[in-house]
Amino acid sequence: MIEFDQRQASFHLSNGRISFVLAIIREKYVLQRYLGSAIRSFHDSNSLRLTDRGFVSNPDSTDRKFSVNELPLACPTRGTGDYRLPVLTIVQSGQRRHIDLSYAGYEILAGKPGLTGLPATYVEQVAAAETLKIELVDQIANVKVPLFYTIFQALDIIATHQEVTNCGQQPVMIENCQSLSLDLPPQKLDWLSLYGAHTKEANLNRHPLYPGIQKIESARGTSSPQHQPFFALMAPETTEYNGEVYAFHLIYSGNFMGAVEVDQYGNIRAQLGLNPDTFTWQLTAQETFVAPEVIINYSTSGLNGMSQNFQHLYQANLVAPQFRRRSRPILINTWETMHFDLTAEKCLDLARQAAKLGIELFVLDDGWFKGRNDDTSSLGDWIADETKFPAGISRLAQQIRQLGLQFGLWFEPEMVSRNSDLYRRHPDWCLQVPAYPATESRCQLVLDLTRNDVQDYLITVFRRYLGTGQVDYIKWDMNRHLTDVYAAELADIQQGEAWHRYVLGLYRILAVLTKEFPDVLFEGCSSGGGRFDPGMLYYMPQTWTSDNTDALSRVMIQNGYSLLYPPITLGAHVSRVPNQQVGRQTSLQTRFDVARFGNLGYELDLTKLSENKKQAIMEQISTAKQTRVLMQFGRFYRLETAAINYQAWLIINADQSEFNVLIFQKLVQPAQQYPVFKLHYLDPKRNYRTDSGQIFGGDELMRVGLTLPWVKADFYTYTYHFQAI
Repeated sequence: MIEFDQRQASFHLSNGRISFVLAIIREKYVLQRYLGSAIRSFHDSNSLRLTDRGFVSNPDSTDRKFSVNELPLACPTRGTGDYRLPVLTIVQSGQRRHIDLSYAGYEILAGKPGLTGLPATYVEQVAAAETLKIELVDQIANVKVPLFYTIFQALDIIATHQEVTNCGQQPVMIENCQSLSLDLPPQKLDWLSLYGAHTKEANLNRHPLYPGIQKIESARGTSSPQHQPFFALMAPETTEYNGEVYAFHLIYSGNFMGAVEVDQYGNIRAQLGLNPDTFTWQLTAQETFVAPEVIINYSTSGLNGMSQNFQHLYQANLVAPQFRRRSRPILINTWETMHFDLTAEKCLDLARQAAKLGIELFVLDDGWFKGRNDDTSSLGDWIADETKFPAGISRLAQQIRQLGLQFGLWFEPEMVSRNSDLYRRHPDWCLQVPAYPATESRCQLVLDLTRNDVQDYLITVFRRYLGTGQVDYIKWDMNRHLTDVYAAELADIQQGEAWHRYVLGLYRILAVLTKEFPDVLFEGCSSGGGRFDPGMLYYMPQTWTSDNTDALSRVMIQNGYSLLYPPITLGAHVSRVPNQQVGRQTSLQTRFDVARFGNLGYELDLTKLSENKKQAIMEQISTAKQTRVLMQFGRFYRLETAAINYQAWLIINADQSEFNVLIFQKLVQPAQQYPVFKLHYLDPKRNYRTDSGQIFGGDELMRVGLTLPWVKADFYTYTYHFQAI
């Protein structure tokens, strides 16, 4: 998969579908020469055009045509004539912000190495990937920078990251360390990213690239609902089905920056990595810093092709192996049913009713621990409230498991309330800038996860519950962003490390727990999608998509996240109406139809529903179980619709023998149009039968399409289930 052409001094990474070419010039500079559809070999047909331009610098004083100002550098730095975005900034002694890297050698490694202390994609079979390691050095600074590029045999994906080693005896300071820098030649491209807010996550932003720098970022301590650590560059004509896409996603759960610069000559530089505004790292003698991994995703099959690449990669090469093919249970969550008003008997009544309806997992949400009657106290203590649960959580878990349900428990472990025993014992365990009052959010302070004693405390808390063998599921919540980021145990010169060390501390806790309790299903949550990123997915194979469970809102939110993540990772619940977040009324059927295209659960007081509603839910759950393998492990595609009043999805299994279609009608319109919906990704040579017995050819469904009946109802869902005959 990786070949080195010694004559051209070039590396060709190819798996027969994509190619990535790097080359060495003047025995010093590593350049990116091509990324795109597979080529048989590279012979420098796009040879570099070097020009004597104004306002450029010349490393070789005898050659005014040669400058790094336009070179597609694999590891660009400032100070030697490249005035564009740098990928690495290092401060040497004497405040010298200068580094001049030169090529020093390469290795081709079988398989894919892991990243120390960080989540990353993996392969179980060595033959499934190959990795190129290119080493750069600055012998004056005594710094070594290896670049890693992994190509997967069966995916249109390249994973990349860089490391920095201080080979000298004096410390150096890293001020900027991006994981990706990719240069593309001048061309017309659109930018695509996902932006949002709490309860309104994953909205699509697409616009043409413009001269200068355009960027997204988080400085909140998490990847954040404001911007997903992702962006894509694509041809203006690219659609869901066709067109070229270059996409980039950071496997990291903290502050990040994604930026694209279009220079004065139209050259395009894309970068993604740690946010330099909230990052420095003192690199001591012989120490190595490892940057997070970035996924480079190339598609010629439009946005759906891009999505399939991401979804396949994350399900097969990021999620823990034991959860790759494990069906997720249908759950009932207590939050919208009881909020803080919990008792053991109320939980058992809800669990009995849930078991009768076919629900498989009972999740005890916030309010179960000592003194937790509202959101102003008790975070950090994690001892069962004896007035609510006099026999303790283990006894409740046993009783619920005896009903045939699994048992799950909610935690918000990274936070602490001032009104808590933990805070009274250890006020020093919080992030707080000396001499300044700590900033509260939701009556919460943030525990300092840079500290080993705080990490060990949280590990001990979870061992207490998971060690009983009674807890099958953990919902790990985080309901505020970081402020007052000062780590008391770090030296003053290291305070710029605190943001990243916080994330490393979180990863250490999760690594310990998931190794000790590999069969416990963890679900990530941060008031919904506040920390929905591939880094968390490495430890937690599903994420609560959004606190907004309104069906119309969720169609748009789940549609946005589907660009990156498979449906099985998207927690999606049927909740009560009027909806708690927006007050909208939607039918029980509509709420179910949308939620089952994610990871299905319920947040309803089942004990107070009419018999008709209970029967309807029982039938929904039966349907969900019958099609669970298809819905959780099938291939998800977005269908384009000519009418903006609709959203359409399709999930089809790998052999194209079964598929489900959802078409969501937003608002009924006067003078209604009757659009025809053309399906895609079917087998044109097969015939498919609907549940009502109608038979259509795959070619007919794709080329002629379906006409919907007119239903005079807002927020109505048309659903179709087809099987090949």
